[in-house]
Amino acid sequence: MAPSRRDCRCDMIFLLGYLLLSVLGFQPALAKVCNDYTRHGLDNNWYTRDGEKLPIMVLMPMNESALMSSISQGIEPAVQLAIQHIRESRQYSFSLITKIYDTECDNAKGLRAFFDAICYGPKHLMIFGGVCPSVTSIIAESLEGWNLVQLSFAATTPVLADRKKYPNFFRTVPSDNAVNPAVVKFLNYYNWSRVGTLTQDVQRFSEVRNDLTNELEKADIQIADTESFSNDPCVNVKKLKDNDVRIIIGQFDENLASKVFCCAYNLNMYGSKYQWIIPGWYQGNWWEQANSTNCTTKKLLTAMEGYISVDFEPLSAKQIKGISGRTPQEYEREYNREREQKGVEASKFHGFAYDGIWVIAKTLTRVMELLRHKDRHDMYHNFTVDDREVGKMVLDVMNETNFFGVTGQVMFRNGERMGTIKFTQFQEGQEVKVGEYNAIADVLDLINNTIRFQGVEPPKDRTFVRLQRRQINVPLYSILSTITILGMLMAGAFLFFNIKNRNHRLIKMSSPYMNNLIILGGLLSYASIFLFGLDGSFVSDKEFETLCTVRTWILIVGYTTAFGAMFAKTWRVHAIFKNVKMKKKIIKDQKLFIIVGGMLLIDLCILICWQIVDPLKRTVEEYSLEADPQGRDIAIRPFLEHCENTHMTIWLGIVYAYKGLLMLFGCFLAWETRNVSIPALNDSKYIGMSVYNVGIMCIIGAAVSFLTRDQPNVQFCIVALVIIFCSTITLCLVFVPKFVTMRTNPDAATQNRRLKFTQNQKKEDSKTSTSVTSVNQANTSRLDGLQSDNHRLRMRITELDKELEEVTMQLQDTPEKTPYIKQNHYQDVNNILSIRNFTDGKDGEKSLKNHLEQKPQAQWGSMDPSRISRGQLEDINSPEHIQRRLSLQLPILHHAYLPSIGGVDASCSSPTSSPPSSPHHRHMPPSYRVMVSGL
Repeated sequence: MAPSRRDCRCDMIFLLGYLLLSVLGFQPALAKVCNDYTRHGLDNNWYTRDGEKLPIMVLMPMNESALMSSISQGIEPAVQLAIQHIRESRQYSFSLITKIYDTECDNAKGLRAFFDAICYGPKHLMIFGGVCPSVTSIIAESLEGWNLVQLSFAATTPVLADRKKYPNFFRTVPSDNAVNPAVVKFLNYYNWSRVGTLTQDVQRFSEVRNDLTNELEKADIQIADTESFSNDPCVNVKKLKDNDVRIIIGQFDENLASKVFCCAYNLNMYGSKYQWIIPGWYQGNWWEQANSTNCTTKKLLTAMEGYISVDFEPLSAKQIKGISGRTPQEYEREYNREREQKGVEASKFHGFAYDGIWVIAKTLTRVMELLRHKDRHDMYHNFTVDDREVGKMVLDVMNETNFFGVTGQVMFRNGERMGTIKFTQFQEGQEVKVGEYNAIADVLDLINNTIRFQGVEPPKDRTFVRLQRRQINVPLYSILSTITILGMLMAGAFLFFNIKNRNHRLIKMSSPYMNNLIILGGLLSYASIFLFGLDGSFVSDKEFETLCTVRTWILIVGYTTAFGAMFAKTWRVHAIFKNVKMKKKIIKDQKLFIIVGGMLLIDLCILICWQIVDPLKRTVEEYSLEADPQGRDIAIRPFLEHCENTHMTIWLGIVYAYKGLLMLFGCFLAWETRNVSIPALNDSKYIGMSVYNVGIMCIIGAAVSFLTRDQPNVQFCIVALVIIFCSTITLCLVFVPKFVTMRTNPDAATQNRRLKFTQNQKKEDSKTSTSVTSVNQANTSRLDGLQSDNHRLRMRITELDKELEEVTMQLQDTPEKTPYIKQNHYQDVNNILSIRNFTDGKDGEKSLKNHLEQKPQAQWGSMDPSRISRGQLEDINSPEHIQRRLSLQLPILHHAYLPSIGGVDASCSSPTSSPPSSPHHRHMPPSYRVMVSGL
């Protein structure tokens, strides 16, 4: 008896309510209403008799106006062909028949079709089909309540992979997410570890992207940028380029694919530097049918050339006979024949539908075998379609499915098909298969020599930046090192010359020990050049930091040693010749060493504080990217190593200030000693030249070195040449004149003993000349001669002393002759004291003899000793006579004797008259005023 219309409406309401509760997460009791009204009197058991026909519910859009109906039309020949092959195999005791229900790809109509199949159709042990994602997901969510299992051949949406929500859903076609492991495998094959994604803002593509993100993270592949768009992708494509994304994975349909590649063409994001990976399920010649851009087909093809598309393999390429006893190629020929007879277009899912029918047949057979086995042990239990135990048994058997079909190995993992993914490449206007991925074995198999990249090698996943050190050119370093070695050999030659001739008067007077320090300072400065030329290409980073400190210390210490010794020598000359009080000055080399040591001590204090507070460290300065000169797909990022610290300017300022003061002090000493006429002593002219050259070169070198900071070759060349020039010119100015003098006229530097030194003093009335002092070093060589001359002069003075005693006595006895005698006596004394060049030894003695021989006898004759009474002579030693004699004699002896032994000028005072009263005093030569030190 057929059910009434009223009963059907009630059943419809109940079904809709059940579906709603299922969607909301509730699982009500099994709906038996339809069975109660429509299946009374029908067999509801799982058992079948031999040859019995088992109906299979097929849900798919059949209306030509419905979306995706073309898929269904191409599926039907494959389903019928599978049923035929199953029947011909004679391995199954039943025969499958399909009952197609048109869902029209509409949710409401799909639910109505499903209800009609449940209420009015025969008992359906399984559901086959499900094409449209929305309809399939609604029905699949309620299958557990109906104790039915659905097997889809075309629903690829990733949503259906949720086993908690769709536990009774299986599919023979891989889901859209199934391509993601294959894509990751492909990326790893070419060592691409940095990608970007461009996704159409649709749920289907967003779900695939989310799953891809998880897979990429597991594979440790960096996602440089993720872009989503709705209509215009150009802005997002531009962002990908700005982020230097080279490998782009796209998820969009063919309608927007043309826009994407048009943007890529305009942005020049194609060719040898880029690789696009897009879905492979687009229709043939999609770029012509879906081109809605302003780009021509030629431009699109140019941008599309070389893209990789990924999609599941519709038919296996293996020449293996499957469960039907046919190879995939044999099946395809039969399918095409059946399809052509019916006049329908081929569907890419026909192979999955064919294998799906075989899955249902094998599942039903296996479940019936298990039920018969259970029935032998439990004869009172009647297994029906609504039995939960049977439903679980069907799920278990489905998960155990494993056979080779026309689409490859058919196997499920949590309801998902573990299929084969194919890779194709767009080459010269057509897609060419280049490889496939076996999900079961997790193996990527690329066909040899089929992939054609636009360049000589696969694109890079990023702009590979090769750090390139801007280093010192080896030939330049070699040339400057050679020049430096020559300079050091020259300094060594000067050192040998200085040590060998250290006892020579010329070298001895120029302080040989200080000369050695000057040479040592030059050698240290030369040595610093070798360290300035070393960088990270020769030493490690840690060693480079050590070099930063060592080369700074060596250069600073070398500079102070050289110029400190030079200035110390000049200071000694200045201290001696500027002694206005004419005090005896003996400045030994030990004191000069102390001065140089003090200068070095200041350097060490500065350097130690610098090293402790803010040490020099290796810093790297990177410059902008440059194109590879060899045309490779890499970018060059030059970098340069520096020795810097936090407060570099402050420390350099302290060092420069100290060195500047030292240079100014040297200039002052050179100026003050410019009039010292002994070449062996006076280096003021050469010091001035050295300071001038060094100062100018250092200023120029520092400025140029700062401006050429990013050019290490130029900077090193400037620094090295400045050091070489300064060191060489300083050593040459100090030693070359001495060397030339030693070769030409060794005594020229010491011939002029009449040392003249004039000090200009600003006074209100006049300029007075002052006595100067000689240098101990200048007189050392003449010490013996001066001592002998001094001894003879003292003997002569002793004789004159006796004569003065007699003259004194006569003056006391003959007062009337006193003016005459006094006048003539002092005239003779002044004549004696006006002997020229008494320090010349023989000349002084000769002048003294001539003077004595020319003295008139009449002056002394008036004092005839025979006229003096004996009594007066006896009283000459009385205390009164001695006191009177000394009062007159001592001042005369004091003024006459002291100039010979290093005292004051004899013309400074007179016992009877002022200095201007004596004409001899006014014309006394300066050579008489020389003080002999060390006598």
